[in-house]
Amino acid sequence: MPKFLLSLIFICATTFMWAQDSQQEKLEERKAQIQQEIRDNEKMLQSVKKKEKSAVNVFLIQANKIKLKEKLINTTAKQEKLLSNDMYINQVKVNKLKKELDILKKDYAKMILKSYKSRSEQSRAMFILSSESFLQAYKRAQYLKQYTNFRKNQGLEIQSKTAQLVDYNARLDGQRTVKKKIIAENEKEKKSLEVEKQEQQKLVNSIKKDKNKIIADTKAKQQESKRIDAKIKQLIREQIRLANLRAEEERRKKIEEDKKKGIATKEPDEPARVVSSDRIALTPEGKVLAADFKANRGKLPWPVEKGFISLGYGDQPHPLYASLTVHNSGVEITTESGATARAVFEGEVSKVIILSPVNRAVFIQHGDYFTVYQNLSQVFVEQGDKVKIKQSIGKVRTSGDTGKTIIKFLILQNTTNNNPEGWLQNR
Repeated sequence: MPKFLLSLIFICATTFMWAQDSQQEKLEERKAQIQQEIRDNEKMLQSVKKKEKSAVNVFLIQANKIKLKEKLINTTAKQEKLLSNDMYINQVKVNKLKKELDILKKDYAKMILKSYKSRSEQSRAMFILSSESFLQAYKRAQYLKQYTNFRKNQGLEIQSKTAQLVDYNARLDGQRTVKKKIIAENEKEKKSLEVEKQEQQKLVNSIKKDKNKIIADTKAKQQESKRIDAKIKQLIREQIRLANLRAEEERRKKIEEDKKKGIATKEPDEPARVVSSDRIALTPEGKVLAADFKANRGKLPWPVEKGFISLGYGDQPHPLYASLTVHNSGVEITTESGATARAVFEGEVSKVIILSPVNRAVFIQHGDYFTVYQNLSQVFVEQGDKVKIKQSIGKVRTSGDTGKTIIKFLILQNTTNNNPEGWLQNR
């Protein structure tokens, strides 16, 4: 086989092995992340169980724990599959090396035997001296030299391939041990998952007797949520109107100044424009900030360091009663007690409001985008403050009734709600 082809095969195999190792590392990192999320989730679950008066909230946290365990099992299964593929490739290489070594050793043995039969210096000298010409003698001397080098190289190649074979066999032994460990871990997680599902089913059965109360409470919360959503839209419209009014005043002021200086303008007698409250007129700086915010779709950090989405965006069935529809204008993220809310992007605090005696909200403007952080017990910023990404803006409230710590997070472009899940980093 040509040397170029052998080199190409070696490079391809090495690159593939590196890719396999890289994928394994990523899966191992993802598995560690999921395991940490499960531990965090368990802490929240134990904390809520101590204070919880409604089992629905326990159900939601437990449902997330089951979801995380399913992710962990799937990740471990991917690891096992990747490892099996790698082991298959290594086994193919081992078989190939064994065949090559067998051929090399047989050839080498024949060569040694032949060399032994013609080992005397006299026979070598006679082989050269019996040449018919000087040129033939030279060629015979070169042949003997090449033959010796070839034999030496074959010996070195046998040593090299033997070392490779030992290395691949050791790697296979290590992979078999790791695979056995991964399979055992997966079986353990599957059993743990079944236990979690059984506990959840018991919880569902115990909740059934409170169906009417749960439905009534849910409908009441939905009404309250609609009232708050309407208030938020009203406040944002007012902020847009005032911002556009300021922009219009600045524009008219500039026209008047230009007139005094004798600078011609295209609209000297233009009547005052109608100030919109649905779409903000962006300044050049605002356009840049809005473009930066939009460019980070899917990359924004979460508004809290730890947590999971316990209620998604839009219309969805109630987690226990499918016939009951729940609407959400943002996402609700359940986090740990004492958690701090943080800005998901740089911007300006456009509003801080009190929604109830125990519920505060912060509005941050990013060009024509707004992020809203609800259910804060304390606020660390004021209207007009410039904030940086991940800057602490307040403390998330822990409910005295349920023991849950939840932040409601919204993203709007002007007055249009966006699904925050599409903007936040995947976890």
